[in-house]
Amino acid sequence: MTHEAAPPGPAPTRATPARTLLPLFLPAVAVGAVSSLLYVGVSKLADQLKDVLWTDLPDALGIGGYSSLWMIVMLTGTGILVGLVVWKAPGHAGPDPATVGLQEEPMAPFILPGLLVATALMLAGGPSLGPENPIIATNVALAFWAGRRFAPAAPGALWVMLAQAGTIGALFGTPIAAALVISEALAGRQMKGLLWDNLFAPLTAASVGSMTTALLGHASFDLDLPPLGSPGWADVLSALVIASAAAVLGMAAVYVFPYIHKAFSLLRHPMIALPVGGLVLGLLGCLGGPLTLFKGLDEVAEIARHPDDYSAGRYALMAVVKLVALVVATSCGFRGGRIFPAVFAGASFGLCAHALVSSVPASLGLAAGVLGVLLATTRQGWVSLFTAAVLVSSPTIIALLCIASLPAWLLVTGRSQLQLRDDGSSVR
Repeated sequence: MTHEAAPPGPAPTRATPARTLLPLFLPAVAVGAVSSLLYVGVSKLADQLKDVLWTDLPDALGIGGYSSLWMIVMLTGTGILVGLVVWKAPGHAGPDPATVGLQEEPMAPFILPGLLVATALMLAGGPSLGPENPIIATNVALAFWAGRRFAPAAPGALWVMLAQAGTIGALFGTPIAAALVISEALAGRQMKGLLWDNLFAPLTAASVGSMTTALLGHASFDLDLPPLGSPGWADVLSALVIASAAAVLGMAAVYVFPYIHKAFSLLRHPMIALPVGGLVLGLLGCLGGPLTLFKGLDEVAEIARHPDDYSAGRYALMAVVKLVALVVATSCGFRGGRIFPAVFAGASFGLCAHALVSSVPASLGLAAGVLGVLLATTRQGWVSLFTAAVLVSSPTIIALLCIASLPAWLLVTGRSQLQLRDDGSSVR
């Protein structure tokens, strides 16, 4: 009796030698530090301008800073200013924000000044968008330009990855977020060497970016929520229901996104679309209240500190208004990212569940709500899980969120995302 030889298995992946990785260390450190400095600089400038526009100026005029009148005036005025930048700045402050995500090709450097001005005005003026997309795009363009100029032998993709990792580390205040995003991106590519070899330089950039942000005292995602104790079956059920319901809410925003974008595209000119969008955002601010303005991170901290201060109806209203404002702000042309405001919408939804059923811990409801909305709007599982978990900083909640992500993922996978192609069709 003869035995056929077993087919040879795949050749083991060879590790990259240290002498190949070591030269990447200093460039990664430089890119990570610069990425953080640019993010913190733009954020601090926007915060100072925000204080002038929303505190000093209305106080000087004897008007309530967050009165309905002032919200409408400020959001409409922000639309006019950003519209002027988009109209007149070289490169029109970058492409249509509805068509870009976290990871895009490098822009030409001449576009960046207009993009940064439009971003700072948006962050200060109150539209419901975050800084992530424009800051990542700016850092990627700068790193790519500098890398091609001073180290032309290095592949351009290296500088793109370093800038993305450094900025994500700075934005989230931890390198783990960047490692997860880069790992997800590498999963669909042919890699040379081990995964950790490929993560060495990006993780270095992300670590330096996050530490630079921390040393400069910038706000992070840590909300100081009370940790969750030993979970029970009721907690498992709560996490499953809240995350799935939040994913459905997020998918509702995804569904209406192309229609609202098409409506604003009919206005054609940024000096029409952006002021009209600002007016709509001002009216939404009157409906949802001041907490539904701006990027949402500080506002998440506010509602997390006082989870019992609002009724379930109020939390539900804020979640819906925030998602609508996010879609409107992106559709009309404000330059900004979608993760930060989506976090606020998910947090409000989760606290609505806590207000409806007092036995649901506030920290669990908030984290599960954030998980569901982010899965629907970003379609990035690791980032959604990590962001939801880091808000609570409790080892216990990680297992609950992993379980809750499974049915929520089944609801969103294969469906449209909160991003459009250049022709206005949805990205799947």
